[in-house]
Amino acid sequence: MNYRHAYHAGNFADVLKHAVLFALIEALKAKPTPFCVIDTHAGSGCYALDGAEAGKTGEYKDGIARLLFPDLHQGAHVGPLPPLLRHWLDSVLALPGNENGLRLYPGSPLQAAGAMRAEDSAQLCELHPEEAARLRELFHRDHRVHVHERNGYEALKALLPPKEKRGLVLIDPPYEAQEAEYRVIERALKAALLRWPTGVYAVWYPIKLRSQVQPFLRWVQHSGVKRALRAELLVRPDDSPLRLNGSGMVVLNAPWKLDEALREPLRALGRLLSQERPATWHLDWLIAETAG
Repeated sequence: MNYRHAYHAGNFADVLKHAVLFALIEALKAKPTPFCVIDTHAGSGCYALDGAEAGKTGEYKDGIARLLFPDLHQGAHVGPLPPLLRHWLDSVLALPGNENGLRLYPGSPLQAAGAMRAEDSAQLCELHPEEAARLRELFHRDHRVHVHERNGYEALKALLPPKEKRGLVLIDPPYEAQEAEYRVIERALKAALLRWPTGVYAVWYPIKLRSQVQPFLRWVQHSGVKRALRAELLVRPDDSPLRLNGSGMVVLNAPWKLDEALREPLRALGRLLSQERPATWHLDWLIAETAG
């Protein structure tokens, strides 16, 4: 995947990823103690949906735009969004620049910062110099956010455990190395869990062929964590290596009742984001020794 996120911002895969991220941060905020969000592949932080890149693909029209105007895509009234999706969508629309409609789409760093409290913090890693420079400009007045122009996998060695001793690591690489990226993620997670065994780790992954994903999910099942939750959304059958058919998030050390928080939002996304055929979704515990 030759991947520059500006072309894909706000698409169906982003909607799934950021809905799960929003749910995770809401779960972390349930306790009063501070937490840290660490993003290993942060990108530039914000994307113009009316820009040349997004305009070339128009992928957001089958993603975030469908949550704004659900009836236009379904041909019938589909009812209100589940509260978690409604609150997440409201946070996107509250971004400066979106006063007159959806023009800007916040990436994971900006969404996390918008949901965090004053006492929480974020560590953002981005290897690409231009993207890192945009991140610094975006957050130059936010003392909670720290930008690192370096390899995010390697940065985990220095950043874990965070001083807050509580929080989330988001691993969202571009998968330019295709299946080999999973082996890199596995090595990074193995080392990270040794340094910070109680941290929450959320990994986004693309779904083209199911056979490409299964070895990684089996690795998660044998990773030694006590809880691992999988959330997936497929807009096409997972049987073609030539296109993005769906995406998933697997959450290691998932917060208690995260599955309950995500079930209705996923059900709604399955209805709203269907394309040529009905979308399918999966939500299950890969490991649930102590899951609620």
